[in-house]
Amino acid sequence: MSADGEGVVALTRGEALIAHSAQSDVGRVRSVNEDAYLAEAPVYLVADGMGGHARGDAASQAVVETFRRHLETGVPSSPEQVLDAIHSSNDAVRALSEEGEEGTAVAGTTLAGVALVDAGDGAGFHWMVFNVGDSRIYAWDGRTLEQLSVDHSAVQELVDAGLIRADEAERHPERNVITRALGADEFVDPDIWLIPAAGRQVFLVCSDGLSKEVDDQAIADILAGDTGHAAGLAGELVAAALANGGRDNVTAVVVESELGSGGDDDETTRDRAARTAHPAEDTRPRTAGGEDGNVSA
Repeated sequence: MSADGEGVVALTRGEALIAHSAQSDVGRVRSVNEDAYLAEAPVYLVADGMGGHARGDAASQAVVETFRRHLETGVPSSPEQVLDAIHSSNDAVRALSEEGEEGTAVAGTTLAGVALVDAGDGAGFHWMVFNVGDSRIYAWDGRTLEQLSVDHSAVQELVDAGLIRADEAERHPERNVITRALGADEFVDPDIWLIPAAGRQVFLVCSDGLSKEVDDQAIADILAGDTGHAAGLAGELVAAALANGGRDNVTAVVVESELGSGGDDDETTRDRAARTAHPAEDTRPRTAGGEDGNVSA
């Protein structure tokens, strides 16, 4: 499953042109894809249903549908609205848990994403980064790949405590144990960061099916290259994970944002919106796939 697209989000002054490429694949081992993603400007997220738990695929889809109901497409939300969507998603996932002969079968999923928000009180527009579990959010500035989120996992806690090295975490027997998830508890405790929205910014949101198969240097090399993949950068990242084994479902969403200044009259603003909706080839965000930016859904 893949998609690419772009949209113009109107701000108080100016606008944000946001392009994305997204792809999800069941991988080479699993029979069901428990990953789901949402890529509708200005909200982008990945949910990874917990393997071994009941209805992991339904749990991740419940998150996507909850965010769609809570946040309006094409309009910056408030941080409070995003938080409400996260907590409502937790309730929706918990509602999927079923009682059986062996006790309660708990549905669960990770959640990682970015959303353009109006921070209010004159603080301006920010990218709100949110995370529960071990799906990840990275920032890419054209040279450096930075992991913004912190994994909620047993091995990350061991690394933080100095008990194991980061490279040992990749081989540790508890590497798949996560310490936070939507649906696990009545109340969810997400990590939240607010990053000022300015100029050109690129984010990668992905499930651990990517990060456990492709290291940060290889991810950076792909983001720095000129992709010829039919599904753009996300497609190339997923293809790399599959080439390295594809032992889990793998999902990647690459988001490229460009903020412009305001102050134009209405006619000039309309002209600029028309231009940015279909930019020239040399300025088109590279997240779009294929020669003309189109890809089959």
